[in-house]
Amino acid sequence: MTDSIPADATGRITALVEGILAQKGADRRVEPDTFLTEAGLTSLDLVNLMLAIEAEFDLTIPSSHLGPQSFRSVATIARMVAEVAPPGRLVA
Repeated sequence: MTDSIPADATGRITALVEGILAQKGADRRVEPDTFLTEAGLTSLDLVNLMLAIEAEFDLTIPSSHLGPQSFRSVATIARMVAEVAPPGRLVA
C-alpha cells in the first residue's frame, strides 16, 4: 500500500501540521519533505499531531511506528499511515 499514498492523505496531514503551527502563531506552509522539527514543532506538538492523525484517519498507530523516523515529515507520516491504515481507509 505504501506505493499508492492518496494525495488527499498527504493534504490532510499537511493541514493538521499547519494547524498546529498556526496555533503556535507560525503562519507557515509546509512541504511534504519539510522536517517538522525544523518547521517549529516540538516533541509535545508531535504527540498532539500523532493523536490528531489517529482521529483524522480513524486508526491506531502501533507502538512500532511511534519513533521519530515516522514523524520526520509529512511524507514520512503519509507513508506510515498508508502502512497501518486498514484497506480502503485512505480512499477519499
